[in-house]
Amino acid sequence: MEKRATCDDPTAERSAAETADHDLGGQVRAAVWSLFRRFRSERPDGELGDVALDVLVHLHKRGPQTLTALSERGGVSPASMSQTVNRLTSAGYAVRSRDPDDRRKVLFSATEEGDRLGGATQARRNAWLEARLDALDVEDRAVIARAAALFAAIADS
Repeated sequence: MEKRATCDDPTAERSAAETADHDLGGQVRAAVWSLFRRFRSERPDGELGDVALDVLVHLHKRGPQTLTALSERGGVSPASMSQTVNRLTSAGYAVRSRDPDDRRKVLFSATEEGDRLGGATQARRNAWLEARLDALDVEDRAVIARAAALFAAIADS
């Protein structure tokens, strides 16, 4: 039987109280990083790595992007992102085009196949997370909702 994540565990509550006085930042970083790695593992089998799939998901959600925007969002250098988009274009998942508003800029867009793969990856990841959230009781879901709002505010600060 799979152990359910819950906040009803008294040791978890005691640990949370102790953590408040100690390494809360480290605890949060570890939990977020662990969740991020697990979330990223929900991906289709194939030739593309995590960064390339993340680019396709982003292009699927946001539409055409410059190399600079993609590299800033991905937290990688433009040279590194250039290699990623070159792999995507060579594989037929993305195309380059001139920005209609500024012909000096190049935009990257997902092809139909790239958009399909980006959408499928996003749907798979969302389904994995929703299944885990659905296993929580109402109180725990409320805690997660509050924490999500706080994490978003911290990320935006």
